[in-house]
Amino acid sequence: MDQIRAELQARIDTFEPIAIVPEGLRHAAVALAVIFMGAEPGIVMTRRASRLRDHPGQFAFPGGRLDPGESVTQAARRELLEEVGLEVDETAVMGVLDDYATRSGYLMTPVVLWVGDRDWRSLVVSEAEVEEAFVVPLSELGQEPNVYTIPESVRPIINVPFRDTVLHAPSGAIMHQFAEIALHGRTTRVAGYDQPLFAWGSRQE
Repeated sequence: MDQIRAELQARIDTFEPIAIVPEGLRHAAVALAVIFMGAEPGIVMTRRASRLRDHPGQFAFPGGRLDPGESVTQAARRELLEEVGLEVDETAVMGVLDDYATRSGYLMTPVVLWVGDRDWRSLVVSEAEVEEAFVVPLSELGQEPNVYTIPESVRPIINVPFRDTVLHAPSGAIMHQFAEIALHGRTTRVAGYDQPLFAWGSRQE
């Protein structure tokens, strides 16, 4: 486990994230929490509660808006605790990935957190926000993304195959970049990819 953490940390340390000035955007943090399932590391994901007004039932990473005076790492840690019951301190922070600006006016900063050998079966979800929480083994990541164009955008659209569906940007873009760094040590940028048309008018919580 220590070796896996050291290798992942070394890959994140060589990555230079691109930050976006959040002018006119609502800043949010996303927690990419690495946890072990037996001998294999995985990443925590959720399915949003079906009762939510925005993006009900969609797959997502724990995350949300920064509180006043909060840093992105503090916000990611808080959201991880609030949504799935995992508490980590600042020493769990491994680094951040590229900022992603959504069509709905949010600036999302992904924060990689090391949870380690905490019991992944004891995730406690916030029923107001989360339908279920689960761990995706890192071996399931890294599938070739789907990239296509639409007449309404000059930027290509990206989604990532995920189990029996696809994960659209921003979550799909974030997952793809994390997989490229974590699995291959590759600097792959994703901020230039757009979201599908149906997401343009939605608000991210």
